[in-house]
Amino acid sequence: MYNMTTTQELFGDVIHAYTREMALEDGYLVDITEAAGEVGIKYPVAITHAAWEDCVEWEDTDNARKKYNTCQDERGRLHDVVWMLYLAIRAIRNRGQISTCFNYDLYRVPSEGRGFKARRTTLKAVCGPGDNAEPVITIMLPNED
Repeated sequence: MYNMTTTQELFGDVIHAYTREMALEDGYLVDITEAAGEVGIKYPVAITHAAWEDCVEWEDTDNARKKYNTCQDERGRLHDVVWMLYLAIRAIRNRGQISTCFNYDLYRVPSEGRGFKARRTTLKAVCGPGDNAEPVITIMLPNED
């Protein structure tokens, strides 16, 4: 007869757990579920603070600093992030693949400096279990885990 060992029996009590909810409260993750839903993504979606700063965050002073006014704003930049995610998910599904972690590219104007040309950047999307084992998507920079 097979004796099943639980994780708790094997490793003991959990000393500390950092939940997705805690990461959202702490600002490490930014909830973008509403914007993702607008483009057809049905799962809760969050983006890391670092990816938010690189691809979404934009202030009026960023437009003023550019050599030419780029007319950027956070709403439009966020839409670009979730729209390209949606297209990447659709492309994976259309190829008949199943992937819980994948990279996707988009073009965005960097907020720093005077440059106004959009530059290609890569984001990583991970679909995994949330705090209650529900499917959730997290967008991050490729070097983040």
